[in-house]
Amino acid sequence: MDWTLPYPSRRQPICADNVVATSQPLATQAGVAMFARGGNAVDAALAAAIALTVVEPCSNGIGSDLFAILWDGRELVGLNASGRAPAAWNRARFASHPQMPQRGIDTVTIPGAVSGWAALSQRYGKLPFADLFEPAIRFARDGYPVSPVVADKWRLAEPLMPKGLGWQDHFLVDGHAPRPGERFGSQAMAKTLATIARTRGEAFYRGELAEAIVAHSRACGGVHARSDFERHTIDWVTPLAVDYRGITVHEIPPNGQGIAALMALGMLEAFDLASLPPDSAESQHLQIEAMKLAFADVHRYVGDASRMQVSPASLLDRDYLRERAQLIDRTRAQSFGPGEPPRGGTVYLGASDASGMMVSLIQSNYMGFGSGVVVPGTGISLQNRGAGFCLEAGHANEVCGGMRPFHTIIPGFITRAGAPLATFGVMGGPIQPPGHVQVVVRLQDYAMNPQSALDAPRFKINAGRSIDLEATASPQLREGLIALGHTLDAIPDSYMDFGAGQVILKSDAGYVAGSDPRRDGQAAGF
Repeated sequence: MDWTLPYPSRRQPICADNVVATSQPLATQAGVAMFARGGNAVDAALAAAIALTVVEPCSNGIGSDLFAILWDGRELVGLNASGRAPAAWNRARFASHPQMPQRGIDTVTIPGAVSGWAALSQRYGKLPFADLFEPAIRFARDGYPVSPVVADKWRLAEPLMPKGLGWQDHFLVDGHAPRPGERFGSQAMAKTLATIARTRGEAFYRGELAEAIVAHSRACGGVHARSDFERHTIDWVTPLAVDYRGITVHEIPPNGQGIAALMALGMLEAFDLASLPPDSAESQHLQIEAMKLAFADVHRYVGDASRMQVSPASLLDRDYLRERAQLIDRTRAQSFGPGEPPRGGTVYLGASDASGMMVSLIQSNYMGFGSGVVVPGTGISLQNRGAGFCLEAGHANEVCGGMRPFHTIIPGFITRAGAPLATFGVMGGPIQPPGHVQVVVRLQDYAMNPQSALDAPRFKINAGRSIDLEATASPQLREGLIALGHTLDAIPDSYMDFGAGQVILKSDAGYVAGSDPRRDGQAAGF
């Protein structure tokens, strides 16, 4: 591992036996507090995740979805705690829309984060479930000073939120988004979190909280029913995997987009990236083109797993990925369509402990605060994951009652020779698969330490030959990509920008962790 820090950064790698890395320091400290109580990595990760609903509400909330990958000491396990569409949704309901709405009650699928917290705690946690909520309840009850990046995202979200659905009533302080250092608290959130803790989440799906959500949905013109909440289930899944230069990279299977990162890495195996400088146009061009090819397939074929006509195994077929890689021209940028495979607003965090348990967890409201729907008296901010469906008849991702939409949030995990090596993730909508690819390439091909891999400038895929390139990229890289035919467009993206990640890497002496400087985050441990 290269311990140098070649990029401008406010961070150093953190070395510890027990470590938590999140996008908000108060949430990180909530996780560390669970370690101090004798908890394990799952307890720490859950306490951090629950706290993030309060201290970073511009990215996630009690009404979020959740995915996780964890090494339990013996094997790798995946959890899909994303929700499904209300039974009453179908394409006809949205016939007057050119595409799925972006905000409002008709973007809200059944939130799954609460069920994910309960399932992970019951199966793997050491501490009582209620203990995990204590930091979050304290932050909500007593208030906390809002951190700078969170305050900025809050401010940018304010003009985007629809009126009359509850957001302004709950998330504005004296009529404005809280400023950096200004205190925000919510007695309603404190009460709701206490109810979830006491009932192990049952109240959210079969009790008073479900009733409140359904009543507010109906008041807002929605069609959510108690039965939609009662039918909600989580799925324990086997992560998908692809071998990449001596390591194995793992992602949650569809309905998520993690398969896109695996496909791109499978294509990149055809090229000797290590022989190219990491920030050269040549290396970045290959990564961009592989990512574009992967996205072309994923946007065509991926949706709820039960409706996909092409299997994940077909999309990851090594011969197919080798065939796709041959379409990459090292001398020019291209636009790609889907191939023909063989038929067959987000927070990311990681936690690892001295026993060897490692957790990669992500939860999200999707577009910042999500739908803009906040249930009165509860502080439950509902996600807008339904915006991820499409209206194309027969598409794997066509909107349909009881189906899960295409999901952007993806936790990542790396093993080597069957043993755990790293948890990683880069939150931020469509930046996530390219972010995963760029982090893995920098860790494996260029032997960077976790902090440097996160500090490095990133690209983001738009459409056709259009990409965004972070301002910290060198002029030489910018000019080199333009010369290859890439169009560098500054696509307005006030919230997700170039994403934000966390990495925890297992070493011979413990763990080495990094936290993305693009957020307020922190890695900490002992």
